[in-house]
Amino acid sequence: MKMIISQSPRENKTRLAKKLGVSRGMLYYKHKRPKTDEEIKKLILEVLKKHPAYGHKRIALELKRNKKQILRVMKKFGIKPYRRRKTPRKAADEGKVPTRFPNLVENFCPIRPNVVWVGDFTWIYFNGMFYYLATIMDLYTREIVGWSFSSHHTTQLVIEAFNDAIKNTKTSPLYFHCDQGSEYDSTEYINLMQIHHIKISMSRKAHPWENGYQESFYSNFKLEFGDPDRFEDLGKLIEAFAHAIYYYNHDRIHTSLKTSPVKFKQKFILLNREYLFKELGT
Repeated sequence: MKMIISQSPRENKTRLAKKLGVSRGMLYYKHKRPKTDEEIKKLILEVLKKHPAYGHKRIALELKRNKKQILRVMKKFGIKPYRRRKTPRKAADEGKVPTRFPNLVENFCPIRPNVVWVGDFTWIYFNGMFYYLATIMDLYTREIVGWSFSSHHTTQLVIEAFNDAIKNTKTSPLYFHCDQGSEYDSTEYINLMQIHHIKISMSRKAHPWENGYQESFYSNFKLEFGDPDRFEDLGKLIEAFAHAIYYYNHDRIHTSLKTSPVKFKQKFILLNREYLFKELGT
């Protein structure tokens, strides 16, 4: 039997490294990225245990890391935040006469809390029945300053939410913005605004994006809250809403604020106090 011997010289490490244009030590280098990615993956999963609906931007803020790095690792390991199925939007009420109140806060940018409050309500389907959650949001801090819950979407529902906001903040806003729902366009609600000397602002008909802050809040709130039917009774459901709103105000990172609404407000108060201290010289 003839033996076939290769005529090509045996490649040593030095010659191979020279051909590749790298140092000889690089041939023994093991890339650290897989190990680093595994560590980041664990951190991401820890964040998602507490904040299951966080996307890569909020996770990056929570971990104080680059959002592109977080997105890459999430894609690599197929990590996705909780997402609920979208519900169809109700068609606009074509028969309703447009309100006499214009949109006064379009392109408006408040520079402190309690300048503009925005209000809205949404439905919650629980145990075969519809219930309604109304909220009041401070446009500057994005904090939910007041809310109410009822089995009917009446003027009383939105009035109770507003009164809760007044009780919690011990003040009233300069402007109140909402959509053209009959609950907000009622004589009783308009009188309440006038009593507090509040300028009323309303979105144009069939322009829900003009109250986009509340629309966005409800979209994310329902997503993170999950299935209401997991609760045994209505009392526990309402208690869970209270906890969820507290979580949103105090713990959940708002992407535009880079922190939670309450922490953002506290920072504003601290900076404002420091400014007044310098101005007064005391």
